[in-house]
Amino acid sequence: MSMRNVKPQPTATVDASLLAFATDVRRDLQMRPRQLQPKYFYDALGSHLFEAICHLPWYQITRAEHRLLEDHAEAMLAPLAELVTIVELGCGSGHKLALLAEGVRRRARPILVRLIDISPTALDLSERTLGRVPHLSVVGRHQATYDVGLRDAMRGRPARGATLVLFLGSNIGNLRPPVADAFLSQVRSALRPGDGFLLGTDLVKPERALLLAYGDPIGVTAAFNKNLLARINRELGGDFDLDAFAHRPVWNAEAARVESHLVSLRPQTVTIPAADLSVRFAAGESIWTESSYKYTPEGVVAMAPPAGFACERQWIEPTARFALSLFVAV
Repeated sequence: MSMRNVKPQPTATVDASLLAFATDVRRDLQMRPRQLQPKYFYDALGSHLFEAICHLPWYQITRAEHRLLEDHAEAMLAPLAELVTIVELGCGSGHKLALLAEGVRRRARPILVRLIDISPTALDLSERTLGRVPHLSVVGRHQATYDVGLRDAMRGRPARGATLVLFLGSNIGNLRPPVADAFLSQVRSALRPGDGFLLGTDLVKPERALLLAYGDPIGVTAAFNKNLLARINRELGGDFDLDAFAHRPVWNAEAARVESHLVSLRPQTVTIPAADLSVRFAAGESIWTESSYKYTPEGVVAMAPPAGFACERQWIEPTARFALSLFVAV
């Protein structure tokens, strides 16, 4: 992944973003257990570290999803005969959408693409990747959360033709089940009957495989997790000692989720001036930074009807245990 300068933003937008960051950090670090929100992983460095994670041999989600897209792209798009627009939530590098686009290569007119991501680095990279795909036309990029970005993207959709929303990479696994259900209903409310929603979900598998995926032996996932503390230091003036925290993944079988924690290795006090906060950590106390929920194929199918979708079809990669499911709005 090549480096690229982040495009300048208006000062007011930057100030508002920092204020929101500081407000969330102040609230979340005073919770029990202490927490930080995973959406803040994705500054420029965090986006690059996540791209590196996707290439690790122990993290099989990306390669499994690529195989499904390569093998079944045309079948995934076939139910949407009048497809005009594709919207990707959390576009990342753009490579997945490029693979899916092979399924529409023979269509007469280009597909309009709208990209949504909170990371400007991801938007830049995705736009550059998709700019090389002749039958796609990127007509909008939205640096926003999923809900805000989708609402803005739908305002500009054509009056006729179907839209396909992509939510890949098992990003839905970062949402607690009630929040995931509400999110699906929110997506459905933005769509018309006959529109599609392609959902990627990581499936339950042996504990050892899950812990290696979220705690690789060479430490890339640890760096990704610790960069959240480094970001607080850079942007909010914090004084986290990164060497005084250890990355720890935990498989919670009862909740069917992998939890990512940053564990304090000694008693210490951290100050964050921009959040007007001082936090005392005991040795062994952790900050819960992320949850990655895992699913069963049947559980994914069951999520569709309450949200106003029908599950048209599901494809499963058997080796890595990953699923792509096409929901159609009813």
